[in-house]
Amino acid sequence: DQSDNSMTLKLKYLSLGILVFQTTSLVLTMRYSRTLNEEGPRYLASSAVVVAEVMKIAACILLVFKANGCSFGALRRVLQDEILHKPMETLKLAIPSGIYTLQNNLLYVALSNLDAATYQVTYQLKILTTALFSVSMLGKKLSLYQWLSLLVLMVGVAFVQWPTDPPTKAQKDLTAGSQVVGLMAVLVACFSSGFAGVYFEKILKETKQSVWIRNIQLGLFGAVFGLMGVYVYDGERVREHGLFQGYNMLTWVVVSLQALGGLVIAAVIKYADNILKGFATSLSIILSTLISYFWLQDFVPTSVFFFGAVLVIAATFLYGYEGKPMANPVKA
Repeated sequence: DQSDNSMTLKLKYLSLGILVFQTTSLVLTMRYSRTLNEEGPRYLASSAVVVAEVMKIAACILLVFKANGCSFGALRRVLQDEILHKPMETLKLAIPSGIYTLQNNLLYVALSNLDAATYQVTYQLKILTTALFSVSMLGKKLSLYQWLSLLVLMVGVAFVQWPTDPPTKAQKDLTAGSQVVGLMAVLVACFSSGFAGVYFEKILKETKQSVWIRNIQLGLFGAVFGLMGVYVYDGERVREHGLFQGYNMLTWVVVSLQALGGLVIAAVIKYADNILKGFATSLSIILSTLISYFWLQDFVPTSVFFFGAVLVIAATFLYGYEGKPMANPVKA
């Protein structure tokens, strides 16, 4: 049992480490791919989302194939038994998948109606909603220090992401009405993000199905909802230039990193939890900003950024520091 525990602990920190690497490299390559001046049309973000889902499904099928002794017969049986013959289990994942799709659209609404500072700061409430859902849905117990560290983390991330550019005239002209719409969109996105993450964690930890089967189920719905997004937002452009317009080597790197993200997040939720996922993501925001300063040279850190970075790092240690004695009760 002790060796099992130490293995889970290793997997927990390994998955969190990979998540920091994946999020950081995704942010940097995505920013770089979006700022490159290329001839012809730029790649469609909506199509990249679908392609990433399909790649994620393919990777999970390969992992299930490997887990079943590389036998095609066994793979077919597992997929039939776990996905087709258990429609209720599969449908359970339509909920988080649908919520994630809704959330992506809400953030689009939010950014159209809010200035960047208000958006970034308000969106950090998802750190707290995740903790609240973890406590109410999973019965997680958090100490006073851990609640405090979550508040510090929220404030720190808000400072880190505080935009340095003065608002443009268009941003200043936002009416009170449209700001209310934007704020409502962010608040609903915060609650839906917290709920979907914890709901997925609950499903992963309560059932016997493997994390990869669950990811295939999530990916199938993600691809369907994503295709709807392509049709609604970019239908016209896809008819003109095709689904893969503007794709180049860098686009494929971005899409692959996005697909890897889906796998890593599932592993993090399985072996760690959603709250720790929040800390890993926050650390990667700081890392990617610093790398972007030294490498892409498109960002100059301000004192506000450094203050926020210190808060995030302090919160990470504070959360872990209090969690350790509770996690390992003294053995008689």
